Amino acid sequence: MDIEVKNLHPLEVRLLRHVDLGQDITAQRLVDELDYKIGQCNQAFSWLTAKGCIEEKSRDRYTLFELTETGAQQAVTGLPVEMIFASIRDEGPATLPQLASRLSLQQSDVGSAFGVLTSAKIARMDEEKKATLIADSLPREVLLQHDLIARAKASGVLYEKDLDDDEKAAISKLAKKRGASASTFKQVEKEDVTYVLTAKGAEVKQALLDANITGEEFGLLTPQMLQTGSWKNGTFRPYGLEAPVSRLIPGRTNAYADYLMWVKDKLVSLGFEEFDGPLVVNEFWNGDALFMPQFHSARDIHDVYYIKDPVHCRKIEEPWLSRVAATHENGGDTGSRGWGYTFDHEFTRRQVMRSQGTVLSATQLPHAKVPGKYFGIARCFRYDQVDATHGADFYQTEGIVVGEDVNLRNLLGLLKMFAEEVAGAEEVKYVPGYFPFTEPSIEVHIKHPVLGWFELGGSGIFRPEVTKALGLDVPVLAWGLGIDRMALMHLGLNDLRELFTPDIESVRMRRGN
Repeated sequence: MDIEVKNLHPLEVRLLRHVDLGQDITAQRLVDELDYKIGQCNQAFSWLTAKGCIEEKSRDRYTLFELTETGAQQAVTGLPVEMIFASIRDEGPATLPQLASRLSLQQSDVGSAFGVLTSAKIARMDEEKKATLIADSLPREVLLQHDLIARAKASGVLYEKDLDDDEKAAISKLAKKRGASASTFKQVEKEDVTYVLTAKGAEVKQALLDANITGEEFGLLTPQMLQTGSWKNGTFRPYGLEAPVSRLIPGRTNAYADYLMWVKDKLVSLGFEEFDGPLVVNEFWNGDALFMPQFHSARDIHDVYYIKDPVHCRKIEEPWLSRVAATHENGGDTGSRGWGYTFDHEFTRRQVMRSQGTVLSATQLPHAKVPGKYFGIARCFRYDQVDATHGADFYQTEGIVVGEDVNLRNLLGLLKMFAEEVAGAEEVKYVPGYFPFTEPSIEVHIKHPVLGWFELGGSGIFRPEVTKALGLDVPVLAWGLGIDRMALMHLGLNDLRELFTPDIESVRMRRGN
């Protein structure tokens, strides 16, 4: 036997002494019978599998859905679409802002819910811009969602395997994998692994019994043990005096941090001034100042994280609040017709984590010089499915160029510089895009040798509804590019997560040290 049993960790010892050949070993069993924590179970399984004492018997992957705080509230009040349907039915037609006021809902929730009713031909907007019903029952999908919420409240959890295809489709529109605050369900992916004792494990167990090693041995002599004398009543684990000491690793700057500084130096050398701002902003600067209507589906792409306390900021700066509100309602003095709704002054003060770097550009516009060039490296937060090219916490390089004569050709030149010189891409293409705050809008895509084509970011020329409302009456070029993605090309990586790895060896290799 090549294992020195006296060197086994107590978690390993107790597990081996507790199980027999042929028995299933699961995390739940260890939690119930040995009072282990889940983390301790995983540690013991990892160590003993590596030593060949246990082996995997089976692996069961499954998905379940749990109600969030929002879902628990909706179990009482109903989904927003149910509340709107009932309100119109019982109290009569109303505008979307009136419905939001009636039901104490966010205008964005009202807009999304009303969209469900119109798509199902249950409701429409009449000539007076009021929501009115054209059918007397809710869509079947909404009824299914109502039933799923009730079942989850009663049982605590719903398992995907217990749902039929229609129920799976219905719950998928209410669930998010990490349970964003506004979602009804949190989708949880779980995996139950069952292990069994190997012949080698049985041999090690017998050796533990013969040596009378219980796993209850003291591993550390504490002042309390000396004071009480309790050390006299037990035995100690042996100390490995010949164990290798930890390797000293001198500090070095991070490769990604170096890259960010290089980008900053490059832009400053081109005459750009750097701007910055807080991570927590309000809905005004995060969307309203960018001419994104408070109820419009365009906001769906910005699945923001809301601040729990305090929920609202104290006030919005004037005259920008009044000018932006007027632009939304009737166009103000921008030459636009606006969006034609009543601007919600309560919603605009709602605090969120910054979801896009364009916030920095918006806050710079009232103070921008003409001509002027500005940039920022903005850390942003947005719910997203984390993979090789997406993150929920990411960086953007954001910038504007202000001037009487700037045009689309200038913008394309900047995008070319970022794609080829900053990112190091050899293949670049530009495609038309849509953003509520720019016209025209352009997306730049680059080709990664492993990941293929992906979007680097968006750009365009700010609409007058943005610039005039914030005090500028000249063209403004704007861009917001994923600097994390540029770093993939520049550093020769294949996964965004490698930029933030805790593996110090990986970081040292990336720097060539």
